[in-house]
Amino acid sequence: MNRTTLSLIAGTAALAAVTGFATLNQPDAAGPDTAKAAAELPVERTSLLCPSPSTSDLADTSYTSFTPVTKGTDGDGTAELVAATAESAAAPSDKESDKESDKESDKESSKKKATKPAITPKAPGTPAVGDSSGGEAPALLGTAEGKFAPGWTVQETTEIAAGSGRGLQGVTCTAPDTEFWFPGVSTLADRTDYVHLTNPDDSAAVADIELYGKDGALSTTVGEGITIPAHSSEPILLSTLTGEKQEDLTVHVNVRSGRVGAAVQALDEKLGGDWLAASTDPAGTQVIPGIPKDATAVRLIAHAPGDTDADLKVQLASASGLITPAGHETLHVKAGMTASVDLGDVTRGEAGSLILTPTGQSAPVVAAARVLRGKGTQQESAFITATAPVGTRASAAGNSAKGSTLSLTAPKGTAKVKVTASAGSGGGTAVSKTYTVKAGTTQDVELPVPTGLKGTYALTVEPLTDTPVYASRTLSATQKGVPGFTIQTLPDDRGTVAVPEADEDVAVLQK
Repeated sequence: MNRTTLSLIAGTAALAAVTGFATLNQPDAAGPDTAKAAAELPVERTSLLCPSPSTSDLADTSYTSFTPVTKGTDGDGTAELVAATAESAAAPSDKESDKESDKESDKESSKKKATKPAITPKAPGTPAVGDSSGGEAPALLGTAEGKFAPGWTVQETTEIAAGSGRGLQGVTCTAPDTEFWFPGVSTLADRTDYVHLTNPDDSAAVADIELYGKDGALSTTVGEGITIPAHSSEPILLSTLTGEKQEDLTVHVNVRSGRVGAAVQALDEKLGGDWLAASTDPAGTQVIPGIPKDATAVRLIAHAPGDTDADLKVQLASASGLITPAGHETLHVKAGMTASVDLGDVTRGEAGSLILTPTGQSAPVVAAARVLRGKGTQQESAFITATAPVGTRASAAGNSAKGSTLSLTAPKGTAKVKVTASAGSGGGTAVSKTYTVKAGTTQDVELPVPTGLKGTYALTVEPLTDTPVYASRTLSATQKGVPGFTIQTLPDDRGTVAVPEADEDVAVLQK
């Protein structure tokens, strides 16, 4: 053995000792003592983006930040929400050096500070709240690290007293991504729909917006190559992208460069308005959970983004089991097109969830439902998009002692679910309760309320069985006879990430 070989072995041993050198076991060498399952560890950083809530002077917006308690996190961490303002607009130019420019700059800075919600996140397990008024509130860029990151959620809820979109609007602030599907938008004269694109990063993002109707893709004028500057948000009026007027369209946002957060604000002149969250990824089976029991009209919208037509069986998971809506047993969705159907008052006094499954060969779809409550001139609308199961855990913030409803559905089998009501934002003690959801049913559960509640609280849902559970939370607030409401789904919060186990194995260097 020569000196070079000895030096190599010594160096390798030192490297293993000092740095904990590790390597994944080779598949052919794995044995009972070497194969290890991936460890589930808490995520260390989370980003959330909140769209600008409203342009109405009558808007009152509340924000609630919440992180559930997660085992395995250390004592350090921070979370903050800052205004999304393009760097070019925020930085003064060299010409703005005279006194008048300084005054204007100070005035603009004061306005931004006034509209920024003052949220100081507390310890995990306790919500933090903030608010803003009027139509100048900016979009927000949120970042949480350390103990605040796993499962972090922010709820944005806006009450508008009158005008287009009046009523209650709510949205769960979203993580940045590169692709979004929004079935249920409209370009009709009585609708004003905006897609809000928010860029959290240091460089500009570029996105394409495509519209699909009953006959396929619509011709758009300025939908390609939309630039969203760094640290900014762009609301894009959908009716300016095309001259075609259709009631039921699907928006596809495809990000060419960078990443963005995306949400659609749908405002109606007569039927109020709400936020339309992105549908879960295209799939052959979709679940739309938590249609209120007093819904007076439900409209189902589905889009087939692939090259294959989709034939869907339509079922309602009611409180008593799966039923098929009379006259609407199936829905045919042509490839690349959007289809819709009016289901009327399909819930008939019982909470329900729509279950869409393939009648034969499976083809991917995205889906959503527009829900109406109330009658005549006192109607209000909200949207529920198809969502992924709760998975390990999900949370919904911004709940009050009254006006909050949690809906759970288990399409494939009976499930047990633990629901925890957190401490209140102003005080109170957390409480938990376990529920059983029978197979094929939807249950509006009687929510636990924190002992001695002050302020608002968060709900955390944790399935105790392997059966898939889908959930949504409804907030209600009646104003002047109008039953305002908004619905948010609860997919898995992705608070943990699988990290493969690794072993020291210097033998791999000898091969």
